[in-house]
Amino acid sequence: MVSSRKIEILVGIFVVLGLTAFIIMALNISNLSSLSSAKGYNVTAHFENIGGLRPRAKVTLSGVVVGRVTKISYDKESFRAIITMTLNSDIDYLPEDTQASIYTSGLLGEQYISLEPGAEDEVLKNGSSITLTQSAVVLEEVIGKLMVSFTTKD
Repeated sequence: MVSSRKIEILVGIFVVLGLTAFIIMALNISNLSSLSSAKGYNVTAHFENIGGLRPRAKVTLSGVVVGRVTKISYDKESFRAIITMTLNSDIDYLPEDTQASIYTSGLLGEQYISLEPGAEDEVLKNGSSITLTQSAVVLEEVIGKLMVSFTTKD
């Protein structure tokens, strides 16, 4: 009787550890672990097409995560998407002519914003707007253009 009780306790501990690992993995995949009140400053950028970009998407600088997308809205006057991103407070040296581009991790991976520093002396600060942007490449548009180019060559 004692040995079956020990086995039940060990199985219970194993199940609890497995569920805990599953929850931690789910939080890491969904970026919910980054919802902490990280200190930083907000910068906006206008894009023609954001593809599948989502809030909490990474903002990178040379592949290093330096912030997160915090808000996505639409400007009905310019007919463009407005992306608000929060950059880490220690990234206070980006020039005002920094370029923001939307990329995809791998062929079908998540989308993120990549920043490329410019050369101006003035730096981005809270409330600044990035004017040089490159929209997301939509795979369906690329395939459509290839299909049209192949059919018109006949």
